[in-house]
Amino acid sequence: MGKAHPGFAAVQDKIASKEGVSEKAAGAILASATRGASKEAKAKNPALKKVKGKK
Repeated sequence: MGKAHPGFAAVQDKIASKEGVSEKAAGAILASATRGASKEAKAKNPALKKVKGKK
């Protein structure tokens, strides 16, 4: 089995620092990517199903 997910907040921080955007913008980037996750990814990590918003 692979590594555990570091958590959405940690990934959001990483996106913000890497891309040089605000925390809010990084959250939007992460949410957009999460909504586009594959069915297999959502089966492995049910937390991905909790992200709300348009597809």
